[in-house]
Amino acid sequence: MLKKNSGFNAKLSGAIILLSVLLYGCGNSSVSNQHATWRDYGGGPDQSKYMIVDDITKDNVNQLQVAWTYPTADDRSYQWNPVIVDTIMYVLAKNSSLVAINILTGKEMWIHTNLRGIASRGINYWESKDKKDRRLLFQMNNYLQAIDALTGKSILTFGNKGLVDLKEGLGYDPETVLRAQSNTPGKIFENLLLLGGAPGENYVSTAGHLRAYDVVTGKLAWVFHTVPHPGEFGYDTWPKDAYKYIGGVNTWGEITVDEKRGIAYYPLGSPTYDYYGADRIGSNLYGNCILALDARTGKRLWHFQTVHHDLWDYDLAAAPQLITVDHNGKKIDAVAVASKTGFLFVLDRVTGEPVWPIEEKPVMASDVPGEESWPTQPFPTVVPPFNRQKITSSDLNPYFLSDSEKADWKNRLDTVPTGLFVPVSMKRETFAIPGAVGGASWGSTAAIPEKGIVFVRSIDYPSVYGKVTKIDPPTPEEAAANEKVAGGRAIYTNSCQACHGADKRGGIGPELLSLKNKINVKEFQHLVNNGKGEMPAFASLKEEDVKNLYNYITSNTGFGYRLFGMSGNTKVAGPVVDSGGAPGGLDQRPVKGPAASFTYGQNYGIPYPEGVDAPTDRYFIPPGWGLSVPYIVSPPWSTITAYDLNTGKIKWQVPIGTDKEAAKLGGKNTGMLRAQRQGMIVTSTGVLFCTGKDGKIYAFDVDNGKELWSYELPTGTEGIPAMYEIKGKHYLVVCATSSFKFGRGDEKAAADAPSPTPESKKGSYLVFALPDKK
Repeated sequence: MLKKNSGFNAKLSGAIILLSVLLYGCGNSSVSNQHATWRDYGGGPDQSKYMIVDDITKDNVNQLQVAWTYPTADDRSYQWNPVIVDTIMYVLAKNSSLVAINILTGKEMWIHTNLRGIASRGINYWESKDKKDRRLLFQMNNYLQAIDALTGKSILTFGNKGLVDLKEGLGYDPETVLRAQSNTPGKIFENLLLLGGAPGENYVSTAGHLRAYDVVTGKLAWVFHTVPHPGEFGYDTWPKDAYKYIGGVNTWGEITVDEKRGIAYYPLGSPTYDYYGADRIGSNLYGNCILALDARTGKRLWHFQTVHHDLWDYDLAAAPQLITVDHNGKKIDAVAVASKTGFLFVLDRVTGEPVWPIEEKPVMASDVPGEESWPTQPFPTVVPPFNRQKITSSDLNPYFLSDSEKADWKNRLDTVPTGLFVPVSMKRETFAIPGAVGGASWGSTAAIPEKGIVFVRSIDYPSVYGKVTKIDPPTPEEAAANEKVAGGRAIYTNSCQACHGADKRGGIGPELLSLKNKINVKEFQHLVNNGKGEMPAFASLKEEDVKNLYNYITSNTGFGYRLFGMSGNTKVAGPVVDSGGAPGGLDQRPVKGPAASFTYGQNYGIPYPEGVDAPTDRYFIPPGWGLSVPYIVSPPWSTITAYDLNTGKIKWQVPIGTDKEAAKLGGKNTGMLRAQRQGMIVTSTGVLFCTGKDGKIYAFDVDNGKELWSYELPTGTEGIPAMYEIKGKHYLVVCATSSFKFGRGDEKAAADAPSPTPESKKGSYLVFALPDKK
């Protein structure tokens, strides 16, 4: 692997790329071919992560070795799923640069640098029928963009001079929308890119309507309202004005496509606010639904709601799995949907009818004023859950709790109701398992489609919610102060963000999160008006403007999420062909209207629009989603479950990974705490690969879960691995760029842990293969 190609020639490189395509090109992306290539996020349209191979088997998988590596040349943590088309692999590296690598030589072909804010999990690839137009499509800073897959340069004929504004087409004034893009790529179907989004999870967020775009022009092809408008199916499951103020109900996870039928399957998240729904009385379609749409038109075909009137943040996010099963003597094309609740829902993929009965069972009612929780929830009757769904004092961790902590947690657990669908309360704390990030999430599913076998990688991650509290609307004085913060946000976005970062964590300039502890407002005004060192002077800012800027910087406001790789640009070595995407794509646009003064955290939030009929009382859980103590439960904390959906039974279940701190105390096969963001690949030869939070890549026997091989990576790993074939030989690609976290993972554990060395932070993409035959 060459880290640098200083003699790069654009024309020569293009010729080499074209020659490689002609010699080794795989052809098309038809249904029959999708399991032989890895041309899209998750492998292909059906997201099965299933690969047809003949060289890597159960007998020789333990001979896999590192064939070559590609260093990321930075210390960032990536969740990138590589895409491989013909002889080119596309990865994110070098301070959020998109890099095309020749998989025959390991050399860089081109680098498009400085894609700060790009969706962190991957991209989509599309090619025309004559293969003359090949492009990579991606989301970045709430825009959709396209890059020429062969040259690496932005396609400026796409959209408006290379940009499609994802804040448009949602039914709102784009200038008032805080967030639109997801960190998960969409899905290609024919000449369309199907997209979800991540609009936010607070009161009066924007709705996560589903959209499709023409991959050549960037034009909006269709929109499906996930919060129905008047006259649309499902409108009567909400209050009459809900479509004007309810947000969420979005696909921030993985879309699956049945190419043959032209059906797209969307796993949808919960409505906002996640934990209180007095302003959304009803069952709330299409919240928490698996939704089947005509991929060409966006027309609803069917839906199935996995949680009614969600009060637990039980989004669907994992890729629906398309399988064929033998059921009562008939072949059924089904879809299996893994959820945060630990349930696997199995439905006829054409009609949406359950393959086995799903019963509505009574659940506990909410005691929060104004709330009308749904009286029943759906429970599969045949297919068993893959996660624990109740926590009691007998489930307490034997390794990481002191005697006094065990006694405290035992008392707390023994004095409150526990179990699935216990709502949060003003009178008691609430224990939920799976919690807000437990169960199955993105990257968590795989399948052997024709055999009806589904694999679910899941985590037992509890949420412990404190008592909910009521937050009153702001007083006129507080509202005026919020308006000043909004003005400061606009100044920051235009004048400060490029150097100090969207989240104020620094980049070219220093971090500003601790500014209030360093200088007061008068000192700040002098600094801003006069400049210092490399910081220019902003003499035109008036005293009131500077005060508003100071108030914004020292408040707990922000964009609510850290744009991936938002620190300052760094010079990149190698065959750089372009930088920053299309012009204007790096600009952070100030938000106008009520959302501009929105403060993240436990406050009242954005007010309801004028004229709507909605309750003014709002209730909140304490900050943090109850996620600070996952270590209170006993292992296993992360598992792989194999289902035979011809029978509806679990074939096997095994832990994935081992916690090193628990192992020191005698723990074995514990799985890993906080084991999100891993992925799987399954082969036709019966091998299941899965990355572990413990920094290993594992291979299991698909028939019984027996471990066949493991390899300890130089760093931790996140994201879905990939696989490709060249000259009859298959290669496994793993993104290894993350840090390790073992044990409790809280402040006490952090204080006891050794500091990482600079070398331990260096990441790479590792490519595994069998040794060449002699």
